[in-house]
Amino acid sequence: MTRILADLPEDDVKWLDAQATEQGKSRAQLLRDAVAAYRAEGSKDWIAKGRGYWKDRSDIGDSMAYQRTIRADREPA
Repeated sequence: MTRILADLPEDDVKWLDAQATEQGKSRAQLLRDAVAAYRAEGSKDWIAKGRGYWKDRSDIGDSMAYQRTIRADREPA
């Protein structure tokens, strides 16, 4: 395991210490967990990930028809 040195603002260190105490972990373990979670997150392009997610759903209906229905009271007479 490699050791690193990082400068953090005092407020962040206090917050980190409070979190470590609350979770019963060391400051270093919290940082290791944060890096692991960040790496596991992978791509931050959540829009691309979700594209087509509901394409095979038949229970949702037509979104344009729904919009026309809820906006019907806004149309001029």
